[in-house]
Amino acid sequence: MPIRKGVIPAAGLGTRFLPASKAVPKVLLPIVDRPVIQYAVEEMARAGITQICIVLSHGQGAISDHFAPAPELEAVLEKAGKTELLEEVRRTETLADIFYVQQHRPLGLGHAVVCAADFIDDEPFAVLLPDELFDPKDNFLGEMVETFEVEGASVVAGLEVPHEEICRYGAMAIEDLEVEPLRILSLVEKPPLDEAPSDIAIVGRYVLEPAVLALLAKLPPGALGEIQLTDALDILAREGRLLGKLYRGRRWDAGNKQGFLRANFDLAAERPDLAATVADLLGRPVA
Repeated sequence: MPIRKGVIPAAGLGTRFLPASKAVPKVLLPIVDRPVIQYAVEEMARAGITQICIVLSHGQGAISDHFAPAPELEAVLEKAGKTELLEEVRRTETLADIFYVQQHRPLGLGHAVVCAADFIDDEPFAVLLPDELFDPKDNFLGEMVETFEVEGASVVAGLEVPHEEICRYGAMAIEDLEVEPLRILSLVEKPPLDEAPSDIAIVGRYVLEPAVLALLAKLPPGALGEIQLTDALDILAREGRLLGKLYRGRRWDAGNKQGFLRANFDLAAERPDLAATVADLLGRPVA
């Protein structure tokens, strides 16, 4: 069955970006001139996903405003003859059909996915964490969708990370690293370094069968006292129903200041209108 639905959890408080995120949702902070959430929606659209549910918390209405029509702004741009800006503004309205649901309490990623259960409605679906910014030139999520459709099993994205960092992620136990798609034997959320089954981390991209929702509904709180999506996927893995796909492209953790700054500099450096400025700031020759 083709994957046409996607879920983007965006309800986090963004405490790492305070005070900026006090009034502005973290996912609306810009990477160059597009908010983080727009990169996520565009990535889903590239993968062929046409219906997207963004999971919000209270006070995040500005996210829906970003993707809604803005007739007054469009009229001003049209009158001023700013055609390129007008097209860019209008494009945000047509990327996908976007729906919204509130996560009233911060009970974890698994709980955020359950909040979108009515939207998912017994169909396979993708989940994308917007803080995990993948290279906008790639269509890795589209490759994951293709793997799901060929193999008929849920798929998660993996990334090899330095061993000392694996405790910050969910980690995969894998049958054979040389064979893709990876056959995942089990998963563990944020393992102690000496208990990590591998250095392959789960990095914010999932293509899932709807049966995951029933598993999540039965789960007790896991790591950090939250409903962990990793725990539900571990059940699938132990039943031989979970695959992994390794991402080898560029990726930025836009959920912390260091990754956010790197993404801004790296992507700005590839823009013809900004490359010279970045080169000057960094003391680099222009490519």
